[in-house]
Amino acid sequence: MLKAVSRLLCLLLLLPAGGTAVAEGGSRPNIVFVLVDDLDTGTLGRFPNITRHLVRQGASFKRYFATNPWCCPSRASTLRSQYVHSHRVWTNTAPEGGFDRFHTQGLEHSTIGTWMKQAGYRTALMGKYLNHYPGATAQETYVPPGWDEWAVPVRKLYQEYGYRLNENGRVADYGWSENDYLTDVLSRKARDFVTASKDPFFLYLGAVPPHNPANPAPRHADAFPGATAPRPPSFDQEDVSREPLWVRELPRIGPDGAEHIDERFRARLRAMLGVDDLVGSLVKALRESGKLDDTYIFFASDNGFHQGTHRLRRGKTTPYEEAVRVPLVVRGPGIAAGSRIHPLTSVVDLPVTFAALGGAPLPSFAEGRSLVPLLSGRPPAEWRRNVLVEFARPANRASARQTPVPGYRALRTDRYTYVRYDTGERQLFDLHADPHQLDNLAARADPALLAGLERRLQAMMACSGATCRQADTVQ
Repeated sequence: MLKAVSRLLCLLLLLPAGGTAVAEGGSRPNIVFVLVDDLDTGTLGRFPNITRHLVRQGASFKRYFATNPWCCPSRASTLRSQYVHSHRVWTNTAPEGGFDRFHTQGLEHSTIGTWMKQAGYRTALMGKYLNHYPGATAQETYVPPGWDEWAVPVRKLYQEYGYRLNENGRVADYGWSENDYLTDVLSRKARDFVTASKDPFFLYLGAVPPHNPANPAPRHADAFPGATAPRPPSFDQEDVSREPLWVRELPRIGPDGAEHIDERFRARLRAMLGVDDLVGSLVKALRESGKLDDTYIFFASDNGFHQGTHRLRRGKTTPYEEAVRVPLVVRGPGIAAGSRIHPLTSVVDLPVTFAALGGAPLPSFAEGRSLVPLLSGRPPAEWRRNVLVEFARPANRASARQTPVPGYRALRTDRYTYVRYDTGERQLFDLHADPHQLDNLAARADPALLAGLERRLQAMMACSGATCRQADTVQ
């Protein structure tokens, strides 16, 4: 344990302003990143392996935010350490988003995969990559730069059965037998990768659950029989008179709607049990191969999910906490077991952190901050005060029907959520006094407060590269 702490402190001392560090002695850790799809905060305690191996043995980030509460923009930020206005993958679908947008802009030529590979890591990406991969601009056999091992679905990934998998440039069809369940297939491939790989390795595991339709493995089909979705004060919110028009137009949920929400909640929990098994299998493989003590495991979600809060029966894409604040747990050498980390953090921080831990070169366009100081228990005197969330309403009609939310730019600070919609409407929530975001203060707040938050938001929206690490400290 002392050796692990010393390694993390060494990384901290060697960490320059750009965010990259190289451990002395050439010893570099393995890194595993498990990214789930649409998981809300507050449910990790229901999953025994995640709780036992990650939460209790690692650090939980209490204020970790998506750059965009939709899959593809958030995942593009995860790959590039850029806010959405910089990578410009605005939605899940072409022409303004999806895999095609990422691919045609040439963004794949510099991602966390290429950085880690350049640093000498053996790299793998398994599971969900970017929405609508391989799209209209690539073949089903296409493997992006930077990945030594590639196992990514090209068809029907959300069903978890009857899908097609690109396995290192060769396409394999999977059917409907119990062994074909996608999360289990990824679990087996991940186990084989970590067992066979020589140190160091970087594994990115993109699990599908609990994304709709949230199909569980057969062994979990009857789990959580009596579970009900949480009923915070914002559930089926009664008074929306001070909210933007899109919220005011939402109908009340009522008893029948609440019952459907509970059914979906149970399905999501059941699907997540497959991921829980994956985590258990992964930790076992690392332990049995003697690699667990030299491996960091990151567990996160790309965005959150509404389940009745603010009258939203399901979905994401909103600036509310349920959609933008997501779980992040990290275990590994030098991290205090069961610790909690409270400073504001963002999706853009993960690639910079992976690079810092692995001594990988960091491009000048990276906009996040290394989490190594927070993981070491030694937060710097100067840290982020502003988190930026950006959402663009899709031009694609089918995608637009999935969300009632207009485009917006939002600022999250230690105390406030400030939102400016493309419609000209605004929201302001004081999270100290109103943690459930029930009282929109925008129409009656101190003009000086609003002006200050708008100035901070404008600074974040205009930032690029290293200047984002200046804009995020503006007060």
